[in-house]
Amino acid sequence: MLDRLDHALRRRPDRAAVLTPTRGGAPRVRATCGELADLADGYAAALHARGLRAGDTVGVAVRPGPRALAVLLALWRLGLRGAVLDPGAGPEVLRARLALAGPSLVLADAAAQAAAGWARPLARRAALALPDLGALGCPVATVGPRLPWCAPALERGARQAGLPAARVGDDADAVVVFTSGTTSQPRAVVHTRASLAAGMETVEGLFAAAGEVSQRPVLGGTFFVLVPALTRGAPVALPARSARVLARQLHRLRPADTYLTPPRLREALGAGARFHGRVWTGSAPAGAELLGRVRGAGAAQAWGVYALTELFPAAAVEAREKAAFEGPGDLAGAPLPGVRAEPDADGQLLLSGPSARHRYLGEEPDPWVRTGDRARLDAAGRIVLEGRIKDMVLRRAENIYPGLYEPSLHVPGVELAVLVGVPAGGGPEAAGDERLVAVVQPRRGTDLPRLRAALSGPLHRMGTARPDAVLFAEVPLAGRSRKPDRPAAAALAAARLEDPR
Repeated sequence: MLDRLDHALRRRPDRAAVLTPTRGGAPRVRATCGELADLADGYAAALHARGLRAGDTVGVAVRPGPRALAVLLALWRLGLRGAVLDPGAGPEVLRARLALAGPSLVLADAAAQAAAGWARPLARRAALALPDLGALGCPVATVGPRLPWCAPALERGARQAGLPAARVGDDADAVVVFTSGTTSQPRAVVHTRASLAAGMETVEGLFAAAGEVSQRPVLGGTFFVLVPALTRGAPVALPARSARVLARQLHRLRPADTYLTPPRLREALGAGARFHGRVWTGSAPAGAELLGRVRGAGAAQAWGVYALTELFPAAAVEAREKAAFEGPGDLAGAPLPGVRAEPDADGQLLLSGPSARHRYLGEEPDPWVRTGDRARLDAAGRIVLEGRIKDMVLRRAENIYPGLYEPSLHVPGVELAVLVGVPAGGGPEAAGDERLVAVVQPRRGTDLPRLRAALSGPLHRMGTARPDAVLFAEVPLAGRSRKPDRPAAAALAAARLEDPR
């Protein structure tokens, strides 16, 4: 599909490709199809001129938008592997991830570099935390406007006539996306060109199966929304950050398809948004009540999409089907074409299919994706989720893995510390959302004010994984090995938050 997208961009260069809203919500053209194609050409030529060749790895720390998409198109054309870098992961975690990925070059925009440099104190307030990109041991180049403190620009003037596309097979690595793991042993999902293409084809097929696919605008900012929409000639509007502006944007744009995470949907509904066409949501549980509210606010259809970094998408269910489901558990829908689903002996859902990741970086390939979700298949073969098996906290559509951050909480004076999730509250529409709580057991005789001060640094460096609350209490233990009892710790945290006495 990325090859088809390249042709589509060149066929109608004057057509609007990416839209952003004004404060009043009116659409403004951020980039045309021709500008996107030119950006991708320039980035590909610059990377080739730097000596990068098929199979090399490029780190990407660029905000979602036209430049990020153009970078990915350039990497695809040259057969390079892109390692996606998350500015919110915290410097220690990101440094370990870079060591594992081993990029030959890091591409970063000015905002990412500012968060790692002079603007670090401001970036902390925005939940961004990067290490000094210049001290990572690999070259850094600036994508987009270069400010005085930035690394040298990725020079797009070094164009080469007739730059050939790399001759790489479908089994070549395309993208690396980091997920769980620890600071010392990070874990990353590796998708090949074949699995990435299959995922985008599945998304396109899901849109088509849900009804008429038009060239009306689509609202959404993810790669799997941008590519299929632009390929069929539909402009993509990046969602406004402000809920009020988002509501105005939806009113003015009247998109054929809208993709927002459940937290963004709740914010938009709270701002009085009216929806149009089909609305899609994922990245976090979306109950029948939330999907029903979206339909009540004007959407013709409201879909919950079950997807993982390892396999996107796996299943989907429309609001009316979900509302009609009466059994126990959370109906995720029937597996999408090509996806095979079955529970293992412990009830953990296993998935496989053409869009499944090839392997985890540094590990052997495995045809089955172990989701960490407990699930069953009903009589109709639909996936019904029954809870999570793996240790993970889900907060506002973000997966937070405690094992990444707990070691940093063990500063002098801490006996034991765990991170747990407790229900966020807020009614049925917030079902599945959690608050992240650090339960810290001080050593006997430790001065608590000094301990709070000692923890402030590690807490700041956790970026978007910073806990909502820190509680000082004895951490419950269980089993012969006396490991932390996480369910008991979560119950303790919930009780303390409910009644702080």
